[in-house]
Amino acid sequence: MKYLIEARIEVNGVVDKNDVVGAVFGQTEGLFSSEFDLRELQKSGRIGRIEITVNVQDKKTFGKIIVPTALDKYSTALIAAMIESIERVGPYTASVKIEKIHDLRAEKRRKIVERARAILYEWEKSKIPEEDEILKELEESLLRAKMIELGPERIPAGPDAEKSDELIIVEGRADVINLLRHGYTNVIAVEGIKIPEYVKNLANRKRRVIAFLDGDRGGDMILYQLHSSGVKIDEVARAPYGKEVEELTGKEISDALHRAVPLEEALKGLKMPKAVERERVELPEEIRRYVDEVKERLMAVLLDEGLNELKRVPVSELAQELENYKDSVKYVIFDGIVTQRLVDILSGRPDEVYLIGVRIGDISKPSDNVKVVTFNQL
Repeated sequence: MKYLIEARIEVNGVVDKNDVVGAVFGQTEGLFSSEFDLRELQKSGRIGRIEITVNVQDKKTFGKIIVPTALDKYSTALIAAMIESIERVGPYTASVKIEKIHDLRAEKRRKIVERARAILYEWEKSKIPEEDEILKELEESLLRAKMIELGPERIPAGPDAEKSDELIIVEGRADVINLLRHGYTNVIAVEGIKIPEYVKNLANRKRRVIAFLDGDRGGDMILYQLHSSGVKIDEVARAPYGKEVEELTGKEISDALHRAVPLEEALKGLKMPKAVERERVELPEEIRRYVDEVKERLMAVLLDEGLNELKRVPVSELAQELENYKDSVKYVIFDGIVTQRLVDILSGRPDEVYLIGVRIGDISKPSDNVKVVTFNQL
């Protein structure tokens, strides 16, 4: 099958599934040539089994009509329009609205690509280190020994973070290590969007403070929080779009710092969706254990309101499984990026549901009932 037609039906009376089936076949018969007769199309295998579900509320019937097709997109669109033309079911008036036509091949390709990424990730992790990787690991261990921890929160920093009259603020521990690798020792991390009080006090004592952030939505979030928390920031440097500070070369670091702009200029046009403006989020302690279980394993865990485990799946299969559990899941904890697609799947529920991931992608249409949380906010 190439496409899946998904339609919503509303009948102004009480009917059952068989009545809807009769209306689908009966009211589309003869509209066009026999080439588009649903029964003939089923016999030839060009459309699959039509699935219909109904439920009755307040003397009205509501339901779903699912039609898989192996036709081309033009014929599929015509079949969808034919189904939408149904006006009665039994003695009652009815209306049908096409909600979506899924491209099954595109979804399959997407799943294959996601699975390929997961396979590649596991493959890379299992490789025997080559000579350069061994040297890199040795360098990492030396840099970690050089790194210090400051304040009651034991914040990762370079050895000159307190002594230098200039300070570079970065997002995380890996960013500190990369800057140390390239000779920048006056650096400190914030480790999440909850800005430590120690960082704020340290920055206020410096002559010049540069916030050096990732070139993505996460960097926008940290900049927003630094500014709203009253941290002294003189200039803002950003990694190239789509890159993180921890992966930059020495030249890229130097170029980014030379291109640093005043805070006011960096804040221009900065828009933070409501879904990502939160600071620390209080959730059941059990959630943290599941975060530790899925972290860096490309796994996802679905929990119900009672924190019972509903399903454990690879991140590449998360969207598909959420479709099956979207009415019962309360917490979705996964080693991946929270995307608009995942928010859309869970939107519309009357109760709150939590999407808990590593990072937050570009969510242009947040949903009031979908609470988006990062691991760093717990």
